[in-house]
Amino acid sequence: MRMLVDSSVWIDLLSGRKTAQTQRLKQGIQNDDEICYCGFVLTEVLQGVKDEKEFASVKRQFESSIYLDDDRSTFEFGATIYRELRRKGVTIRNSVDCLIAAVVIQHGVLFLENDRDYKFIDQHYPLNRI
Repeated sequence: MRMLVDSSVWIDLLSGRKTAQTQRLKQGIQNDDEICYCGFVLTEVLQGVKDEKEFASVKRQFESSIYLDDDRSTFEFGATIYRELRRKGVTIRNSVDCLIAAVVIQHGVLFLENDRDYKFIDQHYPLNRI
């Protein structure tokens, strides 16, 4: 099973929070599921790591995962998601979430997240949320 894991879940896992999503990620790692990430998730996770040793460890974890590419169409699609939702009266707090959603949709992967904005995006752009 191929799933993109959002930074919200990675951050919870690295912080030691036990949530249904972090448990699902741990299960996916143990089951050798295809854990995926994109550049936006990588940046959000790594920018919050304070310790150099942990930074290196987190980078290694991502290197053993599958990187999903983006291109110009990803950025255009992310902007479309944001604009369409705003036009419908829904403002997404972080436009990066729209870019991550665009990657999920473009690659047709399952999506593991723990961020309320994705619930709003999913109502208009199905995200295959786990």
